[in-house]
Amino acid sequence: MSGVCGVAILGSTGSIGVSTLDVLERHPDRYRVRVLGARTSWETLVAQARRFSPDCVILADPAAAAKAEAALRAEGSTTRVASGEEALSEAVRAGNVDTVMAAIVGAAGLMPTLAAVRAGKRVLLANKEALVMAGRLMMDEVQAAGAALIPIDSEHNAIFQCMPAHYLPGAPARGVAHVILTASGGPFRTTEAALLPHMTPQQACAHPKWKMGRKISVDSATLMNKGLEVIEATWLFGLPESAVQIVVHPQSVVHSLVQYVDGSVLAQLGAPDMRTPIAQALAWPERIDSGVQLLDLAAIARLDFESPDHVRFPSVGLARAASRAGGTAPAVLNAANEVAVQAFLDRRLNFTGIAAVIDEVLQRLDSCPVRALGDVLDADAAARRLAVALIEPAQGASL
Repeated sequence: MSGVCGVAILGSTGSIGVSTLDVLERHPDRYRVRVLGARTSWETLVAQARRFSPDCVILADPAAAAKAEAALRAEGSTTRVASGEEALSEAVRAGNVDTVMAAIVGAAGLMPTLAAVRAGKRVLLANKEALVMAGRLMMDEVQAAGAALIPIDSEHNAIFQCMPAHYLPGAPARGVAHVILTASGGPFRTTEAALLPHMTPQQACAHPKWKMGRKISVDSATLMNKGLEVIEATWLFGLPESAVQIVVHPQSVVHSLVQYVDGSVLAQLGAPDMRTPIAQALAWPERIDSGVQLLDLAAIARLDFESPDHVRFPSVGLARAASRAGGTAPAVLNAANEVAVQAFLDRRLNFTGIAAVIDEVLQRLDSCPVRALGDVLDADAAARRLAVALIEPAQGASL
């Protein structure tokens, strides 16, 4: 790597964004923070701007952006402040930005991620929803623009690391029989099925291994996170849904595996810390220090694996069905899940009601071909309207 790499972090105030800044700060000779983006957390963003002096900071919410600008101007900062989705897209296209960390959670990250891809940047993809919603469109844009799309999800990054040297997502996964995603099982892995409807948001967000945002923590608790990752893997590695397997691994040390047609199985291991895949993706094909403690296998002593319980956790089956249906079905799945998870976090829906809402939305909305981005956005909007309509009368009851 030559010169200093300019980095834009979309979602800088979230867990991935904070971890990215930690890694970048360890290598000031290699990286310069150019853009920081967030939704509404202006105080955290201002604190980050003080520390890293980016060229600009962007908030999705105009009112939050006004507060951030007032605070920075009062300090004499020259960092520019902007607001809105288009400002994010414009910032990632800038010539001084080489690498974009796409870490905005949910469908809100789709358009800025697409903008970075179309600009031919190295895109570190932590926003799995962009590929779930618009996988074919996204991968076509990657090829057309010559962008490098490197996954940040620990599972997909592990698979990427187990691929042959110089492989980049989007190319055929030659010689691969299966990829195997590992799942921690979440906080309710051993919880009795009868108790699941009564689980609270606080319990669902208390992940035993990973420190994540609330939405992703709930997805881990329902195993929808793993279902979304199945869809993401099909696009990243050019594999059919049937070639993407899942195994529950409570220790969260083996992050995923690749099984080759000759019988070889390659695995990537490491401490459960997102700074490892972030550092790998930033420096690829080189390696840099991430700040993560090195793994001590003797201290771990054992590695356990088990099959996921599809009866208690039906979300994986719903995601696989959406993947097989193709078209707009994955976008519908994702939208319904986002609405249902937020309703659960707001205590308007019980835990098992999340999967029930998604199932009902998928049954009521037919999958349509995706010919353009508008088809994806229309399906997303329709699924959200239907999910809201299903949830409001329920008010926490089982659907």
